[in-house]
Amino acid sequence: MKNKTILITGGTTGIGLATAQLLQSEGAQVIVTGRNPDTLASAKSVLGSKAIIIKSDSASLADAQALGAEVSKHAAKLDGAFLNAGIAQFVPFADTTPKHYEDMFNVNVRGVYFQLQSLAAILANPSSVVITASVAAQLGLATASIYAATKAAIVSLGKTLAVELAPQGIRVNVVSPGPIKTPIFGKMGGHADSGVEDYMASRPLVKRLGTGDEVAGLVSYLLSDKSSFVYGSEFLVDGGVRFA
Repeated sequence: MKNKTILITGGTTGIGLATAQLLQSEGAQVIVTGRNPDTLASAKSVLGSKAIIIKSDSASLADAQALGAEVSKHAAKLDGAFLNAGIAQFVPFADTTPKHYEDMFNVNVRGVYFQLQSLAAILANPSSVVITASVAAQLGLATASIYAATKAAIVSLGKTLAVELAPQGIRVNVVSPGPIKTPIFGKMGGHADSGVEDYMASRPLVKRLGTGDEVAGLVSYLLSDKSSFVYGSEFLVDGGVRFA
């Protein structure tokens, strides 16, 4: 990662922040985006003055389309991007509303798509893009119909855009975490309750939640030159939950 410049969306908490810290320790210049003023300030404190923090809302189409221009104010080229911003709302099918649908698709799919489109012009040749999906795309999880659909869309986009962007020297791959201990458990909304975290921790073969650091190591590999022959692949980091 030495002398590389890497963008991380949704990089102020959880997996994104853990990845930013790891990449910094490996020598990268990190650019982090988020939308919450409190977590933006917290990330600035954690990452220090060398990190570049940008306020950008993945739910906003205008912000997504402007991301490339915002990043170019700080860096002429990016060596990689970790498109990690996302939201989860677990709601029974009968109770799901158009707002649930729009909220999740706007952030998890539309935001990612148009962020990457806006970044393509400043991604170096060669460079690497990693997108966060979820093991939910592979499983049938009650109350996760919309969330899982958004993540399945990301898995598909990763394969398709890997083909389309390869001629520009841009590699695209997808990471699909399982249940990871992040602040998302406190923001799921819908019918989530205090037992959700315990239930999710019981699902992996190792009977615990994963950590952001355990995902960050894989993301670092995929962003590095060590994975230069890896294109259009999906990597599950789920503690074996799909087998449980």
